[in-house]
Amino acid sequence: MKSPIPDYLHHVLETARPNEGGAAADYIETLANADTSKMAICLSMVDGNVYSAGDDKIEFSIQSISKAFVYAIAIEDAGLDQVLSKIGVEPSGDRFNQLSLERNTNRPMNPMINAGAITAHSLVVSPTATLDQRTERILNALSRLAGRQLHVDEEVYQAELKDADRNMAIGYMLKAAGIITCDPQEAVRGYIRQCAINVNVQDLAMMSAVLANAGVHPVSNEQIIPQTSVRQVLSVMTTCGMYDAAGDWVSSVGFPAKSGVAGAIIGALPGQVGIATFSPKIDERGNSVRGVAMCQQLSREMGLHMMDASHVARSTVQTSVSTLVEGEHKTHNGSCKREVVVFKLRGAVRFPGAERLTRALARELGQPDPLDEGSGSHADACGIVFSFRDVFSLNFIARRLIHENIARLLKEGKVLVIIDPSEVLEWDKAKAKDGRHPKVVDNEKEARDYIGGTGCQAVSQDPEW
Repeated sequence: MKSPIPDYLHHVLETARPNEGGAAADYIETLANADTSKMAICLSMVDGNVYSAGDDKIEFSIQSISKAFVYAIAIEDAGLDQVLSKIGVEPSGDRFNQLSLERNTNRPMNPMINAGAITAHSLVVSPTATLDQRTERILNALSRLAGRQLHVDEEVYQAELKDADRNMAIGYMLKAAGIITCDPQEAVRGYIRQCAINVNVQDLAMMSAVLANAGVHPVSNEQIIPQTSVRQVLSVMTTCGMYDAAGDWVSSVGFPAKSGVAGAIIGALPGQVGIATFSPKIDERGNSVRGVAMCQQLSREMGLHMMDASHVARSTVQTSVSTLVEGEHKTHNGSCKREVVVFKLRGAVRFPGAERLTRALARELGQPDPLDEGSGSHADACGIVFSFRDVFSLNFIARRLIHENIARLLKEGKVLVIIDPSEVLEWDKAKAKDGRHPKVVDNEKEARDYIGGTGCQAVSQDPEW
């Protein structure tokens, strides 16, 4: 069985594609010449599973998205107290390149505007570090987050450096105010260099998943960012990550995010998923027009708004295989192995739980993968059981995804039984595709009798379905 999640991401992509608003960033020559037809979207689960659609291997410069991660590096290298003494955490309400500092303290308002980001860059390694030392530290850290070696796009770096007068003015303003102590030109050049690091949406989704996973890399299980730093970064991303559109973003999308003028947006929903989108046309606030539309659709349809906390998202998926010993009515031919694959869900199931079920279905019932021993081993099972006996609730996106899984299995001609005594699945026969329905029962005995005949028994490591 093929997972429906990539198909859904493709749908999100194509829904946003007709939006022709915005334009490529014209103040950076390389970005002004970007192919604005390119689009991509990617989700990375906190256990490392990745789904993507569109131009997901196309590289582009990370730009201001680097600010979130360099802020975390600065906290690690200089300590949170020192960072807070130099950079505030309040939304500015101004353009990202505004020439202004906080009254009384002279601090930049937050680390997501250019003044704050240049200051954060100056705190990496140490105040006396060289440009090369800071660049190497940042490039190595971002590469560990992405899970592959990244590099600086020299063409983008030179193009930005050529028109860096405003950022240079910010650098000298910071030096005059006593916020930075290093050479302002070196700080600005280093900041521009970090913005010119090339990534793709899969890199950014994995980097975001580290933030969603309390600083632990989903694949390597390495603690890359301390959990306290993650909390600080996500808090500032929530209030300041989308510049002067932060209020609109929190109300309409509702997860911590950061944008870059090359057209990317990242989002991180703690404990669930890292998100990345890419489309080069940006609005007057510097945010990707199509990227915002894609994130709005994901939030609305997948229940990703952080204030949507109707039920705690704690769920598990357990897979087991039973062999039926037939009862008084034989229902199988002699060559049938009489194997039944049981997928048991527990708890309050939201998107991550439904995604794990989807992944288990694709692995157990799909085609064998030479790189994944044991995959596809139950593609010819005589029956499939979904047990919702211990499910407390399904939110709407979990229910929608499970319904799609059911429809695909039935289309493939699978014998499917649903144990749903509390009717949490809410299967609507009137909306079933081509009139195909699973068998819905109240208990394990009814499921066994339907698949194996009245009075059959199950031989299994887990005799209770």
